[in-house]
Amino acid sequence: MVVQVVLVHGIRTSATMWRAQAAYLEERGNPAIAVDLPGHGTRMAEDFTLEGAFAAIDDAVRDAASRGPVLLVGHSMGGLLCIEYVGAEEQPPVAGFIAASCTAIPRGVGLAAYRMLARGFDSLPDRGMWLTNRMLDRILPAETRDDFGAGGYALDAQDVALSSLSVLDLLAAVGRIDVPLWFVNGQYDQLRVNERLFTRLAPHAELIVVPRTTHHVTVMRPDVFNAVLNLAITTLERT
Repeated sequence: MVVQVVLVHGIRTSATMWRAQAAYLEERGNPAIAVDLPGHGTRMAEDFTLEGAFAAIDDAVRDAASRGPVLLVGHSMGGLLCIEYVGAEEQPPVAGFIAASCTAIPRGVGLAAYRMLARGFDSLPDRGMWLTNRMLDRILPAETRDDFGAGGYALDAQDVALSSLSVLDLLAAVGRIDVPLWFVNGQYDQLRVNERLFTRLAPHAELIVVPRTTHHVTVMRPDVFNAVLNLAITTLERT
């Protein structure tokens, strides 16, 4: 059976951030679905809740699993949610998992500082989008620049989503994941802070660090990330 791929975006962004990966997977012959979490993208008018986010992931995974083995791919907040999902005590039908830019525990001082920074941006004129766009123009290639924000930015959902992450029991979840697992981080990703802890808890996982890359590894280095997708899919095809 053909490997199916489910893609879960990060905070503020939407399913459109995966367009380069969706195009690659279509060319490779692997069906893919990129979900929009509550409060994001096509679901911008909805309130973000953890229950709604997990339901969106689970619906997409179970639908895909009816057609073949599922490779789940999550980035940033989407990756954190997927760690909790894949590592649940009752394991979902996931055959392999790529966790990108999410080797951090969203609690305590780190989370508080991130929320404060986000609120600071939100208080700027135009909610800081002029600064966000200027930064993205500098770091993203032309081929993915428009895709990253094409679904809009979920500014209203951001603080609620961030605060909700503190209840996740990621360390327990990581330890329960027994499917093929890849942690993918940019060299300069701020969420590498607990990278060693995550890999120690999941010794079977493969850690891939992409040089000269920030948190936005999927859109900053799309060809490299597509190569990781190929590695994961090929692994699942052989097993």
